[in-house]
Amino acid sequence: MEKINKLAIVGGTHGNEFTGIYLVKKFEKFPDLISRTNFETKTLLANPLAFELVTRYIDTDLNRCFKVEDLENSTNLNYEESRAKFINQMLGPKGNPKFDFLLDLHSTTANMGLTIVLVNNHPFNLKMAAYLSSVEPDVKVYSWINPGVENSFLNSICERNIGIEVGPIAQGILQADLFQKTEKLVQISLDFIEHFNEGKLHHINGDIVVYKHLKVVDYPKTEDGEIAAMIHPELQGRDYQKLSPGEPLFLTFDGKTIYYQEETPVWPVFINEAAYYEKAIAMCLTKQESITV
Repeated sequence: MEKINKLAIVGGTHGNEFTGIYLVKKFEKFPDLISRTNFETKTLLANPLAFELVTRYIDTDLNRCFKVEDLENSTNLNYEESRAKFINQMLGPKGNPKFDFLLDLHSTTANMGLTIVLVNNHPFNLKMAAYLSSVEPDVKVYSWINPGVENSFLNSICERNIGIEVGPIAQGILQADLFQKTEKLVQISLDFIEHFNEGKLHHINGDIVVYKHLKVVDYPKTEDGEIAAMIHPELQGRDYQKLSPGEPLFLTFDGKTIYYQEETPVWPVFINEAAYYEKAIAMCLTKQESITV
């Protein structure tokens, strides 16, 4: 694999996720923190207007604006669509980017801990995820890949990329412990790339546990489209924990339990994520697999 010569660290793809935003600001103030010997690192605040207004986005979710078809569409552009084209010109274009690696920083209200998000199965990304999870045992690897469907996330501009998702943390606040854990994971990632460029990482092989995306599950709704049930208390906060058939899934407002009724166990993630209510997502279901890298 070719060496990494230029790397971008992106924060604030969502304007109310302060961890990544203030890390980018810190790195801009203290650039030596992200300086390495054999590649160049740039930072980017992706959605500055949304950050100024402390909101996830202005018109539409910026992290869903990076399909090639959308990037090539020049009509009826809202703020985030225009911003996506600007970012694509700066870092991309998608498919032939100016940068060799992209690191996108996010936070979540769900109990996701330290999560590495993969949007493709490039061998470099898998080796990096394996290394990060070996150095930091609390790291989980979530593979959000829909076969045959182009990914629309910002970090999909570059084939070599990872997203870092940390939580739980409320929107629009900073939390020192998660800030420090995220910064440490960024530093380990940069060290990994530096060592990779030096040819020191050929030995990274072995098995890695990956949580592969299966599908999303919506909240139970009334005929009018209103939410009719909540995440069951026994499921709340159990991200990455096994959910077996017959276990509680939702609790209706009149106290009735709705159970998980499919035939095989799953591992839910992004359980009760605040930003996903508008997307009709109560949780994402995954399958736990061990793969060899």
